[in-house]
Parts: sequence; structure tokens; C-alpha cells
Amino acid sequence: MARYDVTLTYAELDRRSDAMAAGLAAHGIGRGCRTVVMVRPSPEFFLLMFALFKAGAVPVLVDPGIDRRALKQCLDEAQPHAFIGIPLAQLARRLLGWARSAERIVTVGTRWAWGGTTLAKVERAGAGAGSQLADTAPDDVAAILFTSGSTGVPKGVVYRHRHFVGQIELLRSAFGMEAGGVDLPTFPPFALFDPALGLTSVIPDMDPTRPAQADPKRLHDAIARFGVTQLFGSPALMRVLADYGQQLPNVKRVTSAGAPVPPDVVARMRRLLPDDAQFWTPYGATECLPVAVIEGRELEQTRTATEAGAGTCVGRVVAPNVVRIIAIDDAPIADWHGVRELPAGDIGEITVAGPTATDTYFNRDAATAAAKIREALPGEGERIVHRMGDVGYFDAEGRLWFCGRKTQRVETAAGPMYTEQVEPVLNTVAGVRRTALVGVGVLGAQLPVLCYEPLHGADAAELARKLREAAAAHPHTQAITHFLPHPGFPVDIRHNAKIGREKLARWATEQLERTA
Repeated sequence: MARYDVTLTYAELDRRSDAMAAGLAAHGIGRGCRTVVMVRPSPEFFLLMFALFKAGAVPVLVDPGIDRRALKQCLDEAQPHAFIGIPLAQLARRLLGWARSAERIVTVGTRWAWGGTTLAKVERAGAGAGSQLADTAPDDVAAILFTSGSTGVPKGVVYRHRHFVGQIELLRSAFGMEAGGVDLPTFPPFALFDPALGLTSVIPDMDPTRPAQADPKRLHDAIARFGVTQLFGSPALMRVLADYGQQLPNVKRVTSAGAPVPPDVVARMRRLLPDDAQFWTPYGATECLPVAVIEGRELEQTRTATEAGAGTCVGRVVAPNVVRIIAIDDAPIADWHGVRELPAGDIGEITVAGPTATDTYFNRDAATAAAKIREALPGEGERIVHRMGDVGYFDAEGRLWFCGRKTQRVETAAGPMYTEQVEPVLNTVAGVRRTALVGVGVLGAQLPVLCYEPLHGADAAELARKLREAAAAHPHTQAITHFLPHPGFPVDIRHNAKIGREKLARWATEQLERTA
């Protein structure tokens, strides 16, 4: 049984984060100071984050589980002035040369030979300082949040204070969140919204970088002990709970994001929840969230269409976001003037403008140019339109459908193939855990290859035959002639849900070259 021996009230959060903010400022970590935060989910993490916001500093958050070279690149790219981390992170900073620009060092825990001070000393130094709240403006930088890098190099998304304010309002309105609920956020940064929404956060006993390996017994223990009424988790975490199969009688709201939730997982989770509970799957990205939402009942109603190759329905756009589908283009688009918008039913690139659409990446001018479009608004100046990097379409009812990542489409000589129109069709084949479409060869003449994970005990020859028959019978899949079994797909570090199709494509290329 898990132990829960640390609680923090709103009053303590406010008082202690005030003390930390004052102590940090005295240590030179104040307004505009870019500060790397590498702290495990804990009371100290939440105290520290609110202290940094109160001080007007700029937290820099990077997934600690990404490749070490990519992690070093992210930390160097952010050009931080300060580094706050647990002893292990401080040791890695010294040994691996992380964040060399950081001159102000704070350790959460015991300080050994890496200089600086400790968070405990910072808090004591600021004790009794009173209310701390920097006079920040809406356009001031509030944080730099790095993407997971699941489809490329991680990029630092610049969040301004107005973006966070917009997110809180959209989350409240989209999901009908009311003060007084008890939340179990299995992705810790999402818990930072809870105080603004009047919710109690219960931090689960699990490794947040490995949600697919979470212990369902410990999750259920926390849910029962603290009367959890809502929870957030990636599709991988939802699968863990669905596979465990224990009822969740008091949970009224479940939210899952990070990748499309498999239809069978949605159906099984719905059966574990009370009849009046809601299962939400918001669509969005680090750069803009939420964009659209769909509730589990409606998602289940679209399951047949999804398994017939329609893509995954991500629901209706959250107001006041403006979502438009444009012709697919891999080149940067500087200005909205001249952009070709597509009508309902046509697959194109998904774009969004709204209060949470961020406008730049930190020190990544080329990435910013590739993902942002400036749109002039007569009499109102201009706004930023974010290119989601996804392809999809609107149906006749005004619902948005997701068809896959733009960079992961397979461009064959006969035309494009989209992952979310292919994989759900073949995921229904008995004996298959999941599939992944990848392209081998030159863009425009790629060979479509289906990688698949067999379920334990499945007959390999029989499974290959079933897949070939199923593929030949469907217009979205009949071009596939190569099928490769794989022991376990690479997935993103953040949610353990996004399939690393780029890595799979390289693996498939090697497999085909060996058998050529």
C-alpha cells in the first residue's frame, strides 16, 4: 500500500511560495530570470513553480527522460540564468555540462559539491516577507515549455502570461470544471492548473515519465483514499486502468490527451465509470491547448467510422478558437493572405488561432517560421495562426477529424496515405495489438509498409495472412504489400502513447534492405 504523508493546504501553498519567491529574488532569481526546473513531482515542485511565477521568473521545463544529447541541447538552447534541481540533476549538470550559462544554483535536497544554495535555505531567507507578486504584463514571458520531441527535435515553446490565463478559462468552460473537486493528475504539470480552478490535487505514486508502467493498485488506492472525482492521464495510462478492470464509482470526469485514445480503451473505461461520468479527450499540443474536445459517448458513436478509415474524431472546436483546414504545404507560410482554405470533407493541414495559440519558439527562428502564420485583422492589428503539424478535416456536422501527423503521411506514387485512416482499420484484426504505417523511400514514390505488434501467443503466419486479407479489402489499405512484425513500438517519453514512426521507418528500411 502506498504512503501519503505530506499534505499542503492552499494557505500553506500561498505562504510558503511567498517565502520562496522572496528568497529566490534575494538569490538573484527574479523577474525575467530563465530558470531550469528539474524536480520530481512533490510538494516542493508545486511550491517552487508558484514561487517562480510570483517572482516573475521564467521556469524552463524539459522532459528529463528524453535522449541525453537532446536534453543537453534543450538546456543550452534555453540559455538559462539559473538551475534548480534535485541532487541527481545537479550531478548530471556538472558531469555532462548541462546549462553552462546558469550562474545561480539551487538544490532541492542536500547540497554537496556543486555550489549554490538549497531550496530550504531559500525559503528560510524569505520567511515573513509577506505577499509576493511581480507586476507582470500579459505579453511578458511566463515560461518556456519544451515539446516532447516525439516527431523531431524538442522545441522550447514560449508561454506568455496571457496564454496561461486563456488556458485556465478554456479548460473551465470546455470541461465544466467547478471548484471543490479532487483531481488525480498523472502528468504533473497539469496539476499546476488545479489551484486556479479551485481543485485539490492528489499526486500519484508513479513515475510520470512511464505512465504505461504505472501500478493500477496504487492509483486505485489514491483514488479511494482521497475521494478522487476526476483524473487526467495519457492513453497509455488509460489502458493500464482499463486492463486492470476495477470500477471507478466516484470518478465523475476523466480526461485523456497526448495521442488518440484507442476506441476499445474508451469503451472499456466508460464501463468502469458511473453512468453520469464524462470521459473527455481534448485535442491540442504544447503550443496550443485545448483546441477541440469530444466526450466519450460521442467518441464511441464514431468508432465504426474510425475503424472504417474515417480518421479519429476529436470533436468540436472550443470557443473562441478559430480552426481552419488549409492545403498541405511543407514550406513556411509567412502571411495568411493567399492561403487556400479547404471545404468540409477535404483533408488538409489543421491550423488554429485563439487565446492559447503561442507565437514563437525560443531561439528557434526556423521552427517558428515553419509553424506560425501572421494574419492581418482589419482594424484589429494581427494575430498568430499556429500550424498544428496535423492533417484532418471537418465533417458535415462541424466536427474535426484527425488523420495523422503531416510529417508522418506516406506519399506514394498514387497519392498520400494517412496513418489515422490506415491503422484503425487494421488494428481490428484479431491477434494484433496495434499497427503503424510508415513510408520507405523517396517522398512522392514511397513504399507503404505496415509495422505491427502481435499479441502474445498470436500465430505469426496466420496473423500475417489475416493482415494481408484485411488490407486488400479496404481502399485506404490495399496499396500495402509489406507487413513487418515488431516486438514493441518506440513511443514518446511524455505520454508513452505517440508512436515513433520516424524510428520505425528507419527500422523498416533496414529490414527490407536485408531481405532484398
